[in-house]
Amino acid sequence: MTREEVLDIFRQCNGLLEGHFILSSGLRSPVFLQKALVFRQPEMAEKLCKALAEKIAEAGFANVSQVVSPAMGGVIPGYETARHLNLPAIYTERVEGSFQLRRGFEISAHEKVIIVEDIVSTGLSIRECISCVQKLGGDVVAAACLVDRSAGEVDVGVPLVSLAEYKVPAYAPDALPPELAAIPAIKPGSRGLA
Repeated sequence: MTREEVLDIFRQCNGLLEGHFILSSGLRSPVFLQKALVFRQPEMAEKLCKALAEKIAEAGFANVSQVVSPAMGGVIPGYETARHLNLPAIYTERVEGSFQLRRGFEISAHEKVIIVEDIVSTGLSIRECISCVQKLGGDVVAAACLVDRSAGEVDVGVPLVSLAEYKVPAYAPDALPPELAAIPAIKPGSRGLA
């Protein structure tokens, strides 16, 4: 699946938004990929995640025992990608500010896993998820995402397989271009919600 095919799915689902957005990282951007509008349509989520599973396999990272995803955004793509890899899917959750496994999910010592995320901008959620897995003795062989907004610039500490690279500008709140500063900012993501 090409980058344009991925973006076309977001467009078809009205999930490629333009305006002034506060990203989970706190950075500001004129473009937001609202994956919730894509994931509400199972056939669209399946297309993306099947293609991601194929790309993971082509990259040589399918020989793992399970998929681990950071909640909230990674749960659906993690599950759906794991389904196409014929693997179990589990997810981490924030407990008092850091990712932990809950709900009876386990990772064995030296178990090889892959992290699957939705959209990567700074890679923070993946790095935090990797840290959680490593503290439990697991071995993260790679990470994967549907869209890498850094276009390959972000370092998550392991190889990153992305279905599409889509470089989108992001700015510190105190360094906005005038055309972006003129638009009220909205925060469509979930990190930091009470």
